[in-house]
Amino acid sequence: MARVTFIGAGSLAFTRNLVRDILTFPRLEDSTLVLMDIEEERLEFARRAVQKIVDLGAYPAKVEVTMDRAEALKGADAVLCTILAGGYDIYRHDIEVPKKYGVDICVGDTRGPAGIFRALRTIPVMLDICRDIERLCPDAILLNYTNPMAMLCRAMQRKSSVRVTGLCHSVQGTARMLAGWIGAPMDEVTYVCAGVNHQAWYTEFRWNGQDAYPLIREAVKTRDEVYMEEIVRNEMFLHLGYYVTESSGHNSEYNWWFRKRPALIEKYCHPGTGWNPGYYGLLLQPRRQGDAWKQGAEEWLAKDDISLERGHEYAASIINAVMGGQAFEFNGNVPNTGIVPNLPEGACVEVPVVANRRGFNSIHVGPLPPQCAALNQVTIASEEMAVEAALIGDPTLAYQAIAYDPLTAAVLSLDEIKRMTAELFEVSAEHLPQFSSFEIKAGR
Repeated sequence: MARVTFIGAGSLAFTRNLVRDILTFPRLEDSTLVLMDIEEERLEFARRAVQKIVDLGAYPAKVEVTMDRAEALKGADAVLCTILAGGYDIYRHDIEVPKKYGVDICVGDTRGPAGIFRALRTIPVMLDICRDIERLCPDAILLNYTNPMAMLCRAMQRKSSVRVTGLCHSVQGTARMLAGWIGAPMDEVTYVCAGVNHQAWYTEFRWNGQDAYPLIREAVKTRDEVYMEEIVRNEMFLHLGYYVTESSGHNSEYNWWFRKRPALIEKYCHPGTGWNPGYYGLLLQPRRQGDAWKQGAEEWLAKDDISLERGHEYAASIINAVMGGQAFEFNGNVPNTGIVPNLPEGACVEVPVVANRRGFNSIHVGPLPPQCAALNQVTIASEEMAVEAALIGDPTLAYQAIAYDPLTAAVLSLDEIKRMTAELFEVSAEHLPQFSSFEIKAGR
């Protein structure tokens, strides 16, 4: 019987979908599912949703709920983390303060000034969770779904002995999108994808063993509906030669090319059918406001036609493999131990990994194409500084990490970046206990 603990179970959609997937495996159908959150009302909705899945499937699983993290972690075999440190009221400042200075961010949860401040707030919480795991369930695996993925995983992999990897649906999601564009069934597609989270590259994409990139390139160049669906990523593909993971909304803010002037935003950064809704679509939609989220939760609980079919997230297959089931290959976030030799040693990279009884076994990929590695190297340089800043409480290093963010550097001077960073520290101060001072010792 596996004991699977959800930290941040109030992330209702994630919790429902992951539980549904876990219980589809015979080896896991009698699991004890432990739900933990700091918000009692959300936790109760999660309990009701999970119990509904258990009842509909007539599974012999057991559901436990607690607001005590230590209690939730005792004896766990697998821990899934879907937390948000600081809440949406702080998140809005991550977007709105840079916007005031001219840095127009779309999503803001992964990198750049918004992603870095989310990391500064979240890294101490994640390390606390790791310390609890080391004490209460040292053999457990930790599957992280919380952003900013690469920075959080890098901090945990540096400072903890926990077997941790980060999971993101962008690799398998993008692969399915590309296969759909060329009419290829997914069971006939193979690929190699490597880089960093939200910026990994399909160095190979094959259909029945044949290079499918010529077909993808033709679809992007000749079919308007395909080009418009992912306009930013398609532009990157046509110019750089390889396709990158994660949505155009995200990727528009990870480089210098698409958001540094209003005219470019108007040209490239408008919604297509696959465009990430971004901050204003995500944060300000009615169900994110106040208690409106309850309506969606109640609507789901009232449904009679809930599917129990397994989805496409990796977590359940990984847990099944580690618990002795069939080995499973996925793309995970792990330390770079020569896996991608032209990216920095030790950096958190997103690469193919095999899960089995031994845990996580990374697969050697080899060097990325130089134009792909170059963008990853800039990303890693900024994020390494941000992680170090979070670990030692150095506001100057956090500022310098933001100064090397491509979009920020394309828009602002160093002094403007310093003033913006100081303001971001001011609004997040109560959520940054590792900083004894917020003084940035740089410039005049």
